[in-house]
Amino acid sequence: MSAPAAARPAPSPVPSPASRAPAGVALPGWAPDADERGALDIAPLVLRKIVEHATDLVPGTLHRERRVAGVEIGDSGPRARISATGDAVDVRLELTCAYPAPVRETVAAVRERVAAELERIAGYRVRSLAVTVSGLREPTAPVQPRIR
Repeated sequence: MSAPAAARPAPSPVPSPASRAPAGVALPGWAPDADERGALDIAPLVLRKIVEHATDLVPGTLHRERRVAGVEIGDSGPRARISATGDAVDVRLELTCAYPAPVRETVAAVRERVAAELERIAGYRVRSLAVTVSGLREPTAPVQPRIR
């Protein structure tokens, strides 16, 4: 059993693994900690991918069919445009919702999920999020293979 909390010595301040020098490398005493040595920049493309993936995870959002001259050529998921300034982003998002799902509830869930994922993964906060619902369609059942 461990000693009572009052009897334990205070833990010594130990630098985090990221701020320690690599094994075998001695940093001079004036060298700053790792947190102070550089910066992290996240490209807007990465932020866009986070937004699009987060949108895909919300129930009620669908990919839309892509057609040329009436022939289906695949599908397309949500499309986002990002403008980042400092640690805040402005997002314009276009998506397709399931029919007959409640659109307002689906969009509210998308807003919450996108904001949470951007904060969790990249540390960015959403300053504005404009959502355009470009289509409504019924969810389709997965295509069953013809040969089993």
